[in-house]
Amino acid sequence: MRTTLQKSIVAVLTFGGGTALLFLLTFIHINQGNVSIPAATVIDAILKPTDTLAHHTVRILRLPRAMMGILAGGALAVAGVVLQTVTKNPLSSASTLGIHSGTYFAVVASTVFFPVALFGNGVVVAFLGGIGTFLIVFILSGGNRASPVRMVLAGMIVTFLFSSLTSVLQIFYENETAGLFLWGSGTLIQNDWSGVQFSYPFVIVGFVVILALSFKLDTLTLGDDVAIALGQNVNVVKFTSVVAAVLLTSVTVSVVGPIGFVGLVAPHIIKLIGYRKHVPLVIASFIWGGNVLLMADILARIIDPSFSELPVGAITALIGAPWLIWLVLRMKKTQYGEENTSVIAGKMTAGMPLRVILPILAGLIVIVLFVNLASGNYGFEPVLMYQAFFGDTNDFMKNLVLDLRLPRAIVALTSGMILAVSGLIFQGVLRNPLADPSVIGITSGAGVGALLTMFVFGVSAFWIPIGAMVGSFVFFMVVMLLAIRAKFQPTILALLGIGVSAFGSAIIQILVVQSDLGVAAALTWLSGTTYAKGWTEFTHYLLWPIVIIFPLIGLRISILDTLSLGDDTAKGLGLRVMSSRFQLAFLATILAAFSVAAVGAIGFIGLIAPHVARLIVGPSNRRLLPVTLLIGGLLLLVADLFSRTLLAPNEIPSGIIVAIIGAPYFLWLMKRRS
Repeated sequence: MRTTLQKSIVAVLTFGGGTALLFLLTFIHINQGNVSIPAATVIDAILKPTDTLAHHTVRILRLPRAMMGILAGGALAVAGVVLQTVTKNPLSSASTLGIHSGTYFAVVASTVFFPVALFGNGVVVAFLGGIGTFLIVFILSGGNRASPVRMVLAGMIVTFLFSSLTSVLQIFYENETAGLFLWGSGTLIQNDWSGVQFSYPFVIVGFVVILALSFKLDTLTLGDDVAIALGQNVNVVKFTSVVAAVLLTSVTVSVVGPIGFVGLVAPHIIKLIGYRKHVPLVIASFIWGGNVLLMADILARIIDPSFSELPVGAITALIGAPWLIWLVLRMKKTQYGEENTSVIAGKMTAGMPLRVILPILAGLIVIVLFVNLASGNYGFEPVLMYQAFFGDTNDFMKNLVLDLRLPRAIVALTSGMILAVSGLIFQGVLRNPLADPSVIGITSGAGVGALLTMFVFGVSAFWIPIGAMVGSFVFFMVVMLLAIRAKFQPTILALLGIGVSAFGSAIIQILVVQSDLGVAAALTWLSGTTYAKGWTEFTHYLLWPIVIIFPLIGLRISILDTLSLGDDTAKGLGLRVMSSRFQLAFLATILAAFSVAAVGAIGFIGLIAPHVARLIVGPSNRRLLPVTLLIGGLLLLVADLFSRTLLAPNEIPSGIIVAIIGAPYFLWLMKRRS
């Protein structure tokens, strides 16, 4: 009896309370705006509209925005429920599986190359982009056998890849994609009812299809074998429900842009309340998804009272990222077990001796450096380059080669080396092949620190690297404190890093929008670039880590081999495990911070260079250090060459080139190990 009463109270609070909250938030939302409109006027505008400016403002601007928030939030939450059930992954959502980035890229690419395909708000293009991205992530992570962690990591890498490609298009086609930057961060701004009128039929169809499949989805949670034994066509159910989920996501993206984390937060609120059956789960998730998004939009306008429009997608990420972290920590024992992601670290090795591989890598660096210095807007000019160094040529060529190309190439080479060594140290200290300054949030923290220094504190450029270092250390400490709770379990640490990175990226997004930084300039800085870098960056930020920290790491590198034996064995060998870990991680953080200060947030170097080195020389860190260092330098040097010459005279940020090269490599590695 008592249980029935409790269930009734919970149901009333979940559905009745949720709906009441939705009305309350809608009312608050409508009352927000540049112009203050009395509550009585708002009620009159809805119930007894007249031909006045105040009534038109409420009915044509504010009410459509609130309704769009409810529809978008509800649709994203329902899509999240389906994706979590079909993939059997509690961390699945359109944002964590990369579907948002795929739909966004498809819309931006169509805007530039096939604008005729953007009929109907581009929903067809967005849908094709979304379904294609889901299939890529699902297949590359191992399909039905994929673990939650592997699937989220594949989603993260695909997101990096599509975000990089989107940035390239936005930088080179700034006029064609004007206005897409704010939309790309997610915004509920509506100028009339067209967005609502367009999206609600699709949302109703998707919602009804998923509701009709609810009982079959219940069976699916028992496992594919049980569902098949009960006569269910598992593939048809999965295919239909995923298509409906991607349709809901695509419609939302085509109207309000990619808004992350709603599909993660809302379904878990309902699951925490205790609902597992899909009929109540889907309905309640729709209601609470609307609540989450409306609340985020209200919060965005409270944070920025100037109403210059903070992207609501950044606010949902600010709320959702801590939620993801909490979810990961809460479910660490039951969901992930002791899975070790080292299966994707690259176990096969060529076993090449150092006396062979080091001269080969050094030779490659010299060749790429030569091509780099001899290449420019007019093509490959080796004779002019030689004359600039040793012959008699004009001052223009000498300045071009010696004062511009040479220092820039040196900055690229040394930044790549520093990032690669930082990645190697993090991977060894944390015994995690996925640990990299960008994956575990340190690069993101450095970006936040640098932007705060530039646009909030308004101090001179001298303080920017100091801001980057402070930001990276703050984020490093946060990740480490969380990691202690997770006992440094590799998979948990990778997921915590993704959450912290998402939090930092949301802050960066808000700062970029608020600072009125030009879109191209913002994207270039955020992607990391070697453009216009010279001797100043080298002497101020890169020389000291090489002179001071590299030798220290060389002296202590054997500690990583001891740590790789496990904590108990390391302690048995007399090593102070926690102290050693912290010291080495501290040195790696300094390296990453100096690199970000010099060239911005360049990802993947610290992830890929150690992996490639392991494939070549094996797992010994003494052997890995020089090989990783040279591979990292070579990678960024190649990226710098391509960034200058691929679309000359235009420049592509080096960080985007690295991501375009690195993401497919990492996905291939993941597919091979799946």
